[in-house]
Amino acid sequence: MLDELQIIECEQNSDAWYEARSGIVTASDFATVMASGRGGKPSVTRKRLMATKAAELITGVVTPTWQGNEHTERGHILEQEIRDLYEATSDEPVVQVGFMRRGRIGCSPDALVGENGMFEAKSCLPHIQIERLEAGTLPSEHVAQVQGQMLVSGREWVDYRSYSPGLPQLRLRVFRDLAYQSTLMQALRQFNRELDALVDRIRSMS
Repeated sequence: MLDELQIIECEQNSDAWYEARSGIVTASDFATVMASGRGGKPSVTRKRLMATKAAELITGVVTPTWQGNEHTERGHILEQEIRDLYEATSDEPVVQVGFMRRGRIGCSPDALVGENGMFEAKSCLPHIQIERLEAGTLPSEHVAQVQGQMLVSGREWVDYRSYSPGLPQLRLRVFRDLAYQSTLMQALRQFNRELDALVDRIRSMS
């Protein structure tokens, strides 16, 4: 049973947005939560994520994140352009939202669409876009995030767009994968159990 959905109205990347996410595992982290290391060893990135979330829970202070560079800033601009184009051609209302939280998991979709949909935009380098267009499927690196957004929000589909200037867009409507979401939910619960144990260990040292 999932917790009740909360929608926190705030501007994404604002101080209020970072505070809403503090100590919460979000959809952009879900692939890391599910990651395993090489040779069956624990994932280094998963361990680092857990330490980050533990620090936020203990201190109440949001851990600073990398703010990006000119390439990521360009990506944000392109993704806004994709969203504007999508909104202009959508038959259903497209509404931006700050942060959606369900208990100890959350997500920040690029937009909500109508009653049952969401929108997610990704910009990329030209050679990556060519590979994505040739494959014609949701890139593996975005499956956990997209399915996780539906898990958190309770919505039924995500319109995914991948874009690189001068090339065609990859346009996909991705629906719920209940088997995948069940596996994801188990991984999230296990992560949070380990996170709680880590927080208890660190607090006992004070």
